[in-house]
Amino acid sequence: MEILNKKLAALKTKIGANEPITIMIIGLGSVGTFLLDFLVSLRDPQLKIVVAGRNAAKMEMDVNIVRTAATIRRELRSTIEIMDGCDLNDVDSIAATIKKANPDFIVNSSRVYSGLKYGSISWSNLRAYGIWSPLSIRYAKNIMAAYAKAGSNAITINTSYSDAVIPWLKSAGQTYFDFGSGNLNHLIPRMKFFMAKQYGIENLNDIDVTLAVSHFHDVVISKEGHAEGQTLLLNFKKDGKELAFNQDELLKACAIAMPVDQKRNMMNASSNFNIIDSVLTALRENTTTKVHAPGVDGEIGGYPVLIDGAKCEASFDTALFSMDDMRAANRKSIYCDGIENVENGTLVYTDELVAKVAFEDIEKMADFIIKNIIEPFAPKK
Repeated sequence: MEILNKKLAALKTKIGANEPITIMIIGLGSVGTFLLDFLVSLRDPQLKIVVAGRNAAKMEMDVNIVRTAATIRRELRSTIEIMDGCDLNDVDSIAATIKKANPDFIVNSSRVYSGLKYGSISWSNLRAYGIWSPLSIRYAKNIMAAYAKAGSNAITINTSYSDAVIPWLKSAGQTYFDFGSGNLNHLIPRMKFFMAKQYGIENLNDIDVTLAVSHFHDVVISKEGHAEGQTLLLNFKKDGKELAFNQDELLKACAIAMPVDQKRNMMNASSNFNIIDSVLTALRENTTTKVHAPGVDGEIGGYPVLIDGAKCEASFDTALFSMDDMRAANRKSIYCDGIENVENGTLVYTDELVAKVAFEDIEKMADFIIKNIIEPFAPKK
């Protein structure tokens, strides 16, 4: 994580000099709009939030409602700027936008096929979210190509299926995101709800969770309350002391009813927020924070990551589980999601899905999925 650590050190210098900290949100859909609202709620005058996309009129409406609502709550202390003309199909267009904004954080919250949760189609027919990987990476690879072209030093966060997307970029020799958001952060609160009830813990933040698992288990546990026969790498502590638990009972309690429409993206936006806030808190307070994130350092699956603000260092938390054990657990988990491997620029589907997608074929495969899988089954826009 040497490159990420250099970015953390540069950001700490800016924080110490009280210079503006610029957070760039690419793609102001529901995830981006929720994230904008959450960032504004920090009431942080050092933050400048730039939203970038093609449709200036739509972005302006979304920004206006967030800005107005935040003002009603007396929370608007950050600056918000709109940058239009950012075409996610055009690397040069993205690069020009990044160069102009000169951000300290970049969050990719874009989607190739907006307004649809892919899993709403696939889960009832094929419980393997990995099939959507070519869609998840399509804009992500353009953004990171533009990032490299612009010579940016921003800390980058990817929102869509980072368990496989970030390793795919890294294995193809491309510039790749520092963090992924989502999945693990959706599951951990459900687990905290159960443990708090079991032990009579009032403050959920007092429960320290360590978990290493991929996107598949977030979904199967959240929807069905079991781990598909696997034993999770999972640990709970309070005040440094381990809390015992029964995995079967815990996972059953995690099957909490939630909406499947755009309101669900409140969780994904919260995961992005958590990473940004954890980085800023660690650097400002010279403390160590822990986040759970997929795809960090190009690793397949999801991992616990420590951010040491005093040393400006990010590292995998291996105090409880070794990297070898976490890698093995994630490989086993993501196989259930239809991904056998990601290597040498090629994503390998499992035999159950029977396909391989090379990096240079991403657009072709993404178009095929939209035309033959999404459009026949998706609700009409």
